[in-house]
Amino acid sequence: MSALDAHLMIVDDDERIRVLLQKFLMRHGFLVTAARDAAHARRILTGLDFDMLILDVMMPGEDGLSLCRSIRETSQTPILLLTAKGETGNRIEGLEAGADDYLPKPFEPKELLLRINAILRRMPETPAEDSVPKILNLGDIRYDLERGEMWQAEDLVRLTATEMQLMKIFSAKPGEPISRNKLVEELGRDRGQAQERAVDVQITRLRRKIETDPKQPRYLQTVRGAGYMLAPD
Repeated sequence: MSALDAHLMIVDDDERIRVLLQKFLMRHGFLVTAARDAAHARRILTGLDFDMLILDVMMPGEDGLSLCRSIRETSQTPILLLTAKGETGNRIEGLEAGADDYLPKPFEPKELLLRINAILRRMPETPAEDSVPKILNLGDIRYDLERGEMWQAEDLVRLTATEMQLMKIFSAKPGEPISRNKLVEELGRDRGQAQERAVDVQITRLRRKIETDPKQPRYLQTVRGAGYMLAPD
């Protein structure tokens, strides 16, 4: 598995660390969703599958070890624990909780990246289904699901990081409406009307790159009462 394929979730109560790690990992090609605590993470996990979870151990409320144990009851998704405690006993406790790896704070972002890639390389590749298209056609636009690239004829359409995330989210469920609230969660934003309005702005910008007439969208449709939906040819 490569970074272009992997969707990660970061769970950390420190907003500064969350934002820094999310931006760093997105720059290295990952799709990243962030949660501010275990309860927030649980809500996201009810509707999304991830390729790896990065959990802070020391969090208010339910800590990362408890969340790790709970996830392991039903899922084998790789888990990397982050903690300020680096003693051997703490590492053993983390591994016994079901974690695949354990990284003490403070750490260099590059070391985190190396550990993530090492864990993903150990994961078996999921056989591709013949029924799943690798290219989505949106009129004159082609979207390559494997590479996360959008093309118009021979020209690469430049997408912002948020637009790239939105295309990955929509292309994973073509023909299915996705609510604004769900988009906010998958983009790793805190809930609220301001964030939902921000999503509307991003959708408008993305439509300008996809649609012949963005005011009457054919491919990135608004579904009344349900959200937005990508409707490829």
